[in-house]
Amino acid sequence: MYAVFDTSALISALRSSAGASYAVLQAIRAKRIKIALSVALALEYEDVANRPGLVPTLDAQGVGVVVDVLCALAVQQKVYFSWRPHLIDTGDDMVLEVALAAGTPYIITNNLRHFKGCESLGIRAITPVEALNLIRP
Repeated sequence: MYAVFDTSALISALRSSAGASYAVLQAIRAKRIKIALSVALALEYEDVANRPGLVPTLDAQGVGVVVDVLCALAVQQKVYFSWRPHLIDTGDDMVLEVALAAGTPYIITNNLRHFKGCESLGIRAITPVEALNLIRP
């Protein structure tokens, strides 16, 4: 599977090892899911994860390690064309642009409603549970 891992799913994975988001993060680490990542999205990961109290189990250095590992595993994607505004939450347009530039068919997110309309561009927003179901034999 080739996808973009939305910040909402990453934060869920970092907050709890009991959910589907964490299982997706482990699948990325095990190279069962390949992700596309832009510099802007990696910076967003780091910025959001470092907000006070959001991920209480990690300090800034720990967050940096996680983001560095994701960067090492990801296909580094440059975005050359803006599709803004396309989504309800314009902050999520950046995620959609990475998916479009990389040609990924999926965005893995916990905020499906934020990605309404991406289907018209050939991208399907799916939950972490759906992603896991797609990679299971």
